[in-house]
Order: sequence, then structure tokens, then C-alpha cells
Amino acid sequence: MRHVRDQISSPWWAGALPTDDLAHRANRHAALGEPVRLAIIDRLVVEDASPGEFSNALGIPTNLLAHHLKVLSGAGLIRKERSEGDRRRWYVRLRWEDPETTSLVTASGCRGPGLEGVGRVVFVCTRNSARSPLAAAAWRRFSPIPSCSAGIRPDPVLHPRALGLARRHGLDLKDLGHHRIVDIVRPGDLVIAVCDSAHEELCPGPEPGEGLCPPYARHLHWAVPDPARQDTDEAFETTFAEILRRIGRAAAGSVPRRTVENVPISRPRPVTG
Repeated sequence: MRHVRDQISSPWWAGALPTDDLAHRANRHAALGEPVRLAIIDRLVVEDASPGEFSNALGIPTNLLAHHLKVLSGAGLIRKERSEGDRRRWYVRLRWEDPETTSLVTASGCRGPGLEGVGRVVFVCTRNSARSPLAAAAWRRFSPIPSCSAGIRPDPVLHPRALGLARRHGLDLKDLGHHRIVDIVRPGDLVIAVCDSAHEELCPGPEPGEGLCPPYARHLHWAVPDPARQDTDEAFETTFAEILRRIGRAAAGSVPRRTVENVPISRPRPVTG
């Protein structure tokens, strides 16, 4: 008597090995099968970082770090982008725009930032005129942890396109301008720099307290592009979408089962005029 398995003349996997797709997937899994590379991915889930910051945090020489970054880049998991501030610097980012990368990183158990003990989240950009106030206002839709925004050298008024975007999305920006980071940061704050220039002034070196960010405040860096460089409503919407994705991942631990999909962010109204 033949087993039912023997009656399948052309199994679904016949001829499936090897294929480019399987080789690509195996390469990605293999890239994560090493402790240092997994530690790099863990940090990139939380924030963007430069090779120098990785080398210092992991305690490994730069040539060994370069090897691990090359493996992760070759697997299509990360990319490097030049700083918008200090053009000599590069920052490493996860390829969140790739659904396969997002799925694999999520399945690997990489977690967002721990928010235990965080009393307030302070979003910082250089002028505090667009990215940081928009991020602080959006955070309030995701998390009960209070938020505010500040600048290194804040402008006296918010960017007109940021105000327009806030109206389209129903965000309240009225208390989110004019603050300097050195005036408002306090113990228990989580400081998130949403621009490269602010990050480089807050933490110019590897040791806490070397820049404007005091050693008692936790600090993260999100390399969010400056929409004012293009100065279009489309650029501001693209930047805000990036901010929402990052906040959704970061705030997930503060409110169970609260995601980007079910947070009540208003749909933008059409731009007129």
C-alpha cells in the first residue's frame, strides 16, 4: 500500500532548491545569526547611529565593525546616509521601507526603546520650527507619557508649512515653540533628536555630558530629513509620515496593542491655494 505522500507526483517544493529567492532569504537570516550584528540591529530598531558610535558602544575595532556593517548591507538590511549637519559623518539606518526587512527584524525579537522610568519625551531639532513640534504633538496621540519640543537655537515662530500640516492632521502646536533645550531638559527626560545637526550638538563625542545634552538625560537620534530644504507640502507630509512610523515603534511599549494603524491620527485634508 502506497503512502498518500507517494501519490504526489510533483511536490510543491520540486525544483525549488536552490533559487535566488531562497538564497536571498537565507543570506538575510545568516546575517542576523551573529551576536554583534544582532546587537547592531537591536540598536537600529531604537535609533540611527554612526559607525563611530557603534564602535564605541560595542567595544570593537573599526575594521571589525566595517565587516559586520558590510554583511548587513549586503543582505539588504541596512543603508548608510550622509549627515545633513556634519557632512563628514554617516549614519546607519534600517531599511524600514522594505517589508521583508521589517518582518525579519520584528520576528527576530528586536525591541524598541525601554520607556521604564521616562517621565517626559523631549523632541529636539535645531530650530524647533517643524520636525520637533510635529513629533511632540504626534507623540501625544500614541502615548500617555508627556512630551514637549525644544531647539538648539529655536526660531521665534513655527514654519508656515508645519502649521499647515498641523491643521490638516488636527495637531495642536500652540505650546510647542520657542523653547531651548538647555532651559527645559530635566532628570527623567528622554531626549530624541529628530535632526542630525541637533544630535551632533547634543552629543558631539562618545561620552555623556560632552555636548548640550546633560548626562542625566537619556538621548536617542532619529535621522529625519529636513523638509524645509525642499520647502513643499509634499516634503513636509513625507517627513511627518516618517516621524509617525518612528513614534509608532517607539511608543508601542507605553500603550499595549496601540499601533500606527489604530492611532487616531487625522487624515490630511487636501492642500488648497
